[in-house]
Amino acid sequence: MTAFPFDIVGFDLDGTLLDSSGDLAHAVNHALAIEGRPSIPAGEVRGLIGGGAKKMLAKALDLTGGGVSDARFDDLHQALLTFYENNIAVETRLFPGGEEMLDGLAEHGVKLAVVTNKLERFAKRIFADLGLTDRFFTIIGGDTLGPGRAKPRPDLLHLMLERSAGGRAVYVGDTTYDTGAAAAAGMPCVAVSFGFNDKAPADLGAASVIDHFDELIPTLQRLG
Repeated sequence: MTAFPFDIVGFDLDGTLLDSSGDLAHAVNHALAIEGRPSIPAGEVRGLIGGGAKKMLAKALDLTGGGVSDARFDDLHQALLTFYENNIAVETRLFPGGEEMLDGLAEHGVKLAVVTNKLERFAKRIFADLGLTDRFFTIIGGDTLGPGRAKPRPDLLHLMLERSAGGRAVYVGDTTYDTGAAAAAGMPCVAVSFGFNDKAPADLGAASVIDHFDELIPTLQRLG
């Protein structure tokens, strides 16, 4: 059997491995309700996700009446995080084909990682609640290295490589934060068209775009 071309596959979380839009929508709407703002339909919240909870909340406030003072924003952000932490994996699930894809990569001997801009404790909590933690050699969050180190900077992907003990790596994501970080880290990126894309999938700058997880392994074999 031909050797698999990648030793390490890193995944973004929200909109890539996991459809977390429902739980994130409930959390952002909780914060909006505190401010007396109208709720945003879950389908529309999908377009606000990417870059972390602060960016999502700021976009939601802009859509429902405009920004608030810095102090008020901090209060609403904390309320969002508290609600989300307490309701973090109610509706969140792997995208279709995700479990089979992870099994397939493991059979090829690939080391799997999660690299997300979500807070590390939240990411670890989700995978623990879903029974998926043991599939990954590391789970890296947007705050793992401290402020200013999240995607699209390459720092989190560099940390993934350090923790992997070497090998050829590829990253899988759904936004320009992901493709930008991968490019800066010098690794190819595969984009998923079913995620929370902040541009048309073909315009994200990925090496390839897939429409379902059953396409990932053959796509990686072609890229390699």
